[in-house]
Amino acid sequence: MGTSWSVRAVGAPDGLASRIQAVLDRIVAEMSHWEPGSDLGRFNRSEPGRWQPLPPGFAKVLAAALDVAERSGGAFDPAMGRLVDLWGFGPPGPRMDLPSPAEIEDALAVSGRARIELDDRRARRSAPAQLDLSGIAKGHAVDVVAELLRSIGVADCLVEVGGELRGEGIKPDGQPWWVDLAAVPGSRMLPLRVALHGLSVATSGDYLRAFRHGGRRYAHTLDPRTGAPVTNGVASVSVLHPCCMLADAWATALTVLGREGMALAGAEGLAAHMVLRAGEGFEEILSPGLAAMLAD
Repeated sequence: MGTSWSVRAVGAPDGLASRIQAVLDRIVAEMSHWEPGSDLGRFNRSEPGRWQPLPPGFAKVLAAALDVAERSGGAFDPAMGRLVDLWGFGPPGPRMDLPSPAEIEDALAVSGRARIELDDRRARRSAPAQLDLSGIAKGHAVDVVAELLRSIGVADCLVEVGGELRGEGIKPDGQPWWVDLAAVPGSRMLPLRVALHGLSVATSGDYLRAFRHGGRRYAHTLDPRTGAPVTNGVASVSVLHPCCMLADAWATALTVLGREGMALAGAEGLAAHMVLRAGEGFEEILSPGLAAMLAD
């Protein structure tokens, strides 16, 4: 996954780190956009129209990704790999210039969730669309590690993969796993502290990966509807959810939707925190679900 991980576990057995690494290695082998030999890489090279068998974990993540894509009106879309590569955020690496409108239009024409069909544990492409599950796979990895720990009797733990977190049980001192939501660089806002007790948190931010061209900054989060980086002023979105995989996907979707996305967060019952750039400062918005959680 090209990222780090950490686990704090109460009563961890010997050899736990190697078992966790094996689980994460399997997820990379299934879903990495950066590994040509991964199951995802093979799917992206498959003949359009031909069904491809998927490992159970891959099928589960793709099903969740397509569901969030539908619920978000396409603000989240797992079939945007061509656009990710086109903008220099994928395996081909950075590019020296910006993609032309024609290049973006051509990539959009063969991209998007409508070109992916999933049937239980097999999927096919109706066009040469490219899957990229980077907006949901880290959250899935957190969940899988947490489930591994539960299966071996570790009930109290804090799992982190690439900054996405899930807390289960309590610390040895009887306190929950308190964490601060990721702060936006340059913001003077006090960080929100939340207790992860059977909860996960995932954050999407425009400061995590970006490049500059012609005096303008281009963040890595793409709007699947336009095929271009978002320009709505969103600096970060954090989502709390029992399932880290869904927190991860929804954080990306709300980043794309911007301010208007908080109405959807309310309708979906999501606990979401959004920071918007406002001139030289920042504006903070909490969804009703998060406000209620913090008031308890």
